Amino acid sequence: MNNDPNIQDSSAKAAFIMINGSFGIGKTTCARLLRPKLPGAVIFDPEWIGFVLRRLPGYHRSDYQHLPSWRRLTILGARLFSIMAPHVIIPMTFTHKTYFREVKEGLKASGKPLLHVCLTAPLPVVQQRLTQRGEVMGDPRFEWVHRRAIDCFHAHQDPEFALHIPTEGRAPDEIAAQLARIASPQL
Repeated sequence: MNNDPNIQDSSAKAAFIMINGSFGIGKTTCARLLRPKLPGAVIFDPEWIGFVLRRLPGYHRSDYQHLPSWRRLTILGARLFSIMAPHVIIPMTFTHKTYFREVKEGLKASGKPLLHVCLTAPLPVVQQRLTQRGEVMGDPRFEWVHRRAIDCFHAHQDPEFALHIPTEGRAPDEIAAQLARIASPQL
């Protein structure tokens, strides 16, 4: 048995695959490339829950992860998806350890195996990727994204956010293939 705290049960295929990492690191791209590599896998994107909650009266927050209802609905939604699919891929940026633990423990409480990985790259690489996708540093519209990228860079160095998967100089498909091998060693 693997003693890595990011893998609940390494002898089984991961039912929940949490792909963490900074804004612009490639979580969604890797999730989309990983899905066809894992038969029956689905992507559950908790950002959609946040988009809906932020539009409800009384729910507006600068970061919807501060909403207990977002965290509860994220856990519930992923667990519901896991009833219908053998793998639920969850691309989401977590830096707040308490919120991360709450979601992670809520998923583990289902009794299904969980894998958490954190995609990493040097901060200048992440900033360049954000700029390449149109979120230019110095533009006030994207100040929040760049500030969060810096927060992520520092927070994700904490061992709690390991298993680190380096992304610099690697093609997204190569990263997705590595994730598939980790999530389902039998493949």
